[in-house]
Amino acid sequence: MATEADAARERVLAARSDVALEIERLEASARAAVDVPAKVRRNPVRTAAIVGGAGFVALGGPRRLFRRAKAAVVGPDAPLPEQMLPEEIENALKRLGSDGARVRGVIERDFADYVKAAHKQRRPDLGRTLYYSLTVPLLRLGLKAAANWLTQPDQGGLAAQLERLRGRQPQPGEPIVDEAGRTPPTA
Repeated sequence: MATEADAARERVLAARSDVALEIERLEASARAAVDVPAKVRRNPVRTAAIVGGAGFVALGGPRRLFRRAKAAVVGPDAPLPEQMLPEEIENALKRLGSDGARVRGVIERDFADYVKAAHKQRRPDLGRTLYYSLTVPLLRLGLKAAANWLTQPDQGGLAAQLERLRGRQPQPGEPIVDEAGRTPPTA
């Protein structure tokens, strides 16, 4: 009976040491994963590329490049005309009368009706569709790669964190001491 109890005690102690080892590795891995300044020091070029890419996207760089490429392929947009209204429209406005508020109201109502009718017939803009179909997947890939890089512990940092934690923990048989050097009371 004593041998079964001793064997069970040994298994419990072995399991306890395995759990302590896993907790130590987990803590070291978490500390290495969130140690962003160390990652920046080890990989300054990659960090600069991530920050530059994020700034490029935030400042609308892809949209500007797409506009320039479109202008290079299709040509620049036509300039606006100097006189906005043709003669027929000028004559139609004069026929509506001289009361500016009434003419404005008529034009606004007619324009609102036209916008409603034209909106139903309008198709999606091909340029905007192409822009978003190209940039959204690229942005997702870039953000995913940046997040993976930031949260992935590197082996050098993990080993350093493990050594620091192991130096901090008491060896078996040593009394547990807090940061001030005092032994906590036992219950």
